[in-house]
Amino acid sequence: MINNFIASRIMANFGFEPTPEQAVVIEKLSDFLLGKDHSLRREGMLGEAFLLHGFAGTGKTTLVSALVKTLDQLQQHCVLMAPTGKAAKVFALYSNHPAYTIHRRIYRQKSLTEEASFSLNDNLSKNTLFIVDEASMIGDDSYESVFGSGRLLEDLIHFVYSGEGCRLLLMGDTAQLPPVGQEESPALSRSVLQEYGLSVHDASLTQVMRQTEISGILSNATAIRECITSLFHAKRNTIVTSPLRLRCLPDVQSITGGDLIEKLSDSYSQAGIDDTIVVCRSNKNANIYNRGIRATILYREEELTSGDRVMIVKNNYFWLKDSRPAAPQSPSERAETSQQQVPDFLANGDMGIVRRVRRVRERYGFRFADITLELPDYDHFEFTATVLLDTLTSESPSLTKEENERLFNSVMEDYQHISVKEERFKKLREDPHFNALQIKFAYAVTCHKAQGGQWDTVFLDQGWLPPESIGTIDYYRWLYTAITRATNKVYLVNWRKEELELPADNDF
Repeated sequence: MINNFIASRIMANFGFEPTPEQAVVIEKLSDFLLGKDHSLRREGMLGEAFLLHGFAGTGKTTLVSALVKTLDQLQQHCVLMAPTGKAAKVFALYSNHPAYTIHRRIYRQKSLTEEASFSLNDNLSKNTLFIVDEASMIGDDSYESVFGSGRLLEDLIHFVYSGEGCRLLLMGDTAQLPPVGQEESPALSRSVLQEYGLSVHDASLTQVMRQTEISGILSNATAIRECITSLFHAKRNTIVTSPLRLRCLPDVQSITGGDLIEKLSDSYSQAGIDDTIVVCRSNKNANIYNRGIRATILYREEELTSGDRVMIVKNNYFWLKDSRPAAPQSPSERAETSQQQVPDFLANGDMGIVRRVRRVRERYGFRFADITLELPDYDHFEFTATVLLDTLTSESPSLTKEENERLFNSVMEDYQHISVKEERFKKLREDPHFNALQIKFAYAVTCHKAQGGQWDTVFLDQGWLPPESIGTIDYYRWLYTAITRATNKVYLVNWRKEELELPADNDF
C-alpha cells in the first residue's frame, strides 16, 4: 500500500530505528498524507489537518526533518512556517529546508501608498502541505487588526484551505507558554480546530528518547512537564504540595550573582554573544541585566553603539515598505533565498545587530538616532532606520499610552500649517520620528520574547516571586519554556536552595 511506502521512506530518512511511539506517529502521518479532503469538502468541512504534540527530547524535530526530506524526495510540495523570524530560522536549520514567518507568507500589504494594512494573501499553491512549527505561540484573539481579521489562527486556516488540495500540519509543545493573554494554546487544541471545520488527525510524542536521558536540561524539562500534566488534570492553579526541585547536573548549574559576570564572559567567549541569552520574568529585571552586561562585560559607555544587540519591541510597518518583494508561491521561487528572507515588516521580538549609529538628537521631548541594523534571522538583511533611544532603558515593554500620545501631538504640531486634515495625517504617516523603531537591548529578555528561539547557553533568573505563584501551572510553563531554550547549558542564577537538588560533591 502507498501509505506503507511513505512510512518506510520516512523511517529510512529518520537516521536510526524509531521508537514504537515514533513509529505510530509515522504511520498516522502517512495515512494523513493520503487523506480524503475532497469527500470532506463535499460534506461541508474545510478538509483535514494534522496536530502533532511533541515534548522536549521526544524526537519531534528529527521526525519532522525526516518527513520534510521524504516529501522533497517524492516531489511533494511543502511550505514551512513559524510564528517568528527566530523560530523560522531554527525550523529551516533543522529541516534543511526554507522556512518563513507566518505573517510573511499569508498576508500582503493592501497598497504601498496606504497606511499599514495587510490583507489575507491569495494561496496560489496546489496540493501543498503547510507545516507550522511552534504552534503554541499562535493565538486566536483579535490583537493586531492591521493583519487580516486580526485573528492569526483563523487567517492561517483560511489561507491554507483556500488553496487547491492544500492541508495543514500544526506542531508544538503544550507545556510551553500559551500566547500572551490566553490560558491555553488554541492552535494545539483539537476542539478549537474542529470548530473551524477541520477533520483533525492527532498524535503525541511523550517518551523521552533514550540518548537524551542523561541530559540535565531534558531530564529537568521532563520533570517540569510532568508537574504541568498533573496540575492540568487536577485544577489549573492548584499548587503542588512539594514544589519541584531542579536537579543540578553538569549542564544545569546553580550560580550566585557573584559568579554571574565570569560565567557570562566565558559564555560570550566560548559559545558566542549571539548564542548566549539571559531569560528573566520581567522587563524591569531584563533592563537591569542589559545595563549591567553592557557596562561590566562589554565595557560600552555610549548610549547605543555599533555591535549592540537589540530587539524590536513594537511592530513597525514603515521602514521596510520599499524593500518588500512578492511572497514566493511556486517551488522554483523557494530557491531564491536571498529575496525570500527580506521581512515584510519589523515584528515585535525581531532581533538585530547595530552596525552604525549617527545623528543622535533630541526632538519632541524624546531622543532619536539613525542606525544601520542587521537582522541575523533574515539572511543578515541590513537597512537604515530612525530609532527611539528612550525605550532602550524604560521599564515598560514599549512607549506607554501617554508617551505615544505626547509624541503624536508633538509631531502633529509641525504640520498644523497644513489646512487639509487628510494631508496633515499623510505627512504624519511619512514622518520618520513618528515612525521611529522602538527597541531594547537584547542581551537579556523576557521568556515570551525568547520563546521560539534556541541558544547554546541560557541564564535563568526568575527574580523574587510571591510564594503563592510558585508551583502553579503558569510558573511551571514559564520554567519549562525558559529551560528548553538552551541546547547545551543552563545556569540558574540566584536560585532558592529549597528549589534545587544539588549533587553530593557539587564540584562541577
